[in-house]
Amino acid sequence: MANLLFKMPLSPPKPLTGSEFLARVWPLDERTRERVILKECLDGNIPAFLKKLTPVRLSYQPPFGKAVTATIFVMPEYLAIGTDADFLRIPMNLYSAAAIASHMGFVLPTRKIVNAIYEQAKFHFAPEPMTPGPQMRSTGYYKTHNEKIEDQARALGVTLGALVSGHKKDVVLTGLLGLNPGKIAIFGWHRLTGAPIQPLSLVHGACYADYSHGIRLVSETVLVNGAARSIYDVMRDPILSHVLSDEGPIPNLREILDRNAADSPCGKSVSGP
Repeated sequence: MANLLFKMPLSPPKPLTGSEFLARVWPLDERTRERVILKECLDGNIPAFLKKLTPVRLSYQPPFGKAVTATIFVMPEYLAIGTDADFLRIPMNLYSAAAIASHMGFVLPTRKIVNAIYEQAKFHFAPEPMTPGPQMRSTGYYKTHNEKIEDQARALGVTLGALVSGHKKDVVLTGLLGLNPGKIAIFGWHRLTGAPIQPLSLVHGACYADYSHGIRLVSETVLVNGAARSIYDVMRDPILSHVLSDEGPIPNLREILDRNAADSPCGKSVSGP
């Protein structure tokens, strides 16, 4: 199978640490911080362990015919800025997430993919909601929540690069985004019982991000019944799409991703929740 990471940028000669990134964005407003997030990710300031993708297996039994199996390849953790030794899991709005995914040859997960990742994760974090309010979008909240996750990781004995889940809500792709442009879709944050705190929601605008959001990148290439396929082709197929989506086909998946990967209107004429 072709190299799944051929579009990913190389790490810079002197990578930025998570602590250095935090110091850089601490005094910035949300709009400026978002631009820095996008730039640092596209410049390759991503921990090396995130570049070792993990297989996740899904299946679907049609009413008639043979079962369909699929293997997707996902980042083992949520997207972060920094190095293996010092990184920050970084929330971001839909425009930044879509731009990074599109540029690097990835997509965002569907609800079914998020559930499969949770079920197959080696380590499950307990969700740690923080006090709601405007401060949810602050860099301080991003830092504090990351520290809470790190505390759990040490207690659980999490090994770097192992598939983990449960500590963030996922920014997801859904056919509903085609009917609701300018919105962000979120889902997940599973309790230890396996039940998600957050049902699929399109309440917030696409410029919205808060500490609880995570970006899990999924390779565009998927194995379906052992054969490499484009995830976009699979999601157009009236039968095969069910292996990756509990909605069935999302024929405009590429259009949804590409539209949101275009220039962000955040901070211009569109913003807010």
